[in-house]
Amino acid sequence: MRTPDNWRKSSYSGPGDGNSCVEIATTRALVAIRDSKDPAQGALAFPPAGFTLFIESLKNAPHLVSKFD
Repeated sequence: MRTPDNWRKSSYSGPGDGNSCVEIATTRALVAIRDSKDPAQGALAFPPAGFTLFIESLKNAPHLVSKFD
């Protein structure tokens, strides 16, 4: 599976938060996310429906999400 090359960073990421954010890239068949501070470490890739489920799962379990520096 080839990772998309149209990476973009969230508009919520900015100088005030240390630029800690993820980047996202999409194709019709794939949604990929990666760490904006270390993009060479790889990406998580999902089919669109799987990505939606992933995000909804994070929203429903905030205690499982940690802030990384």
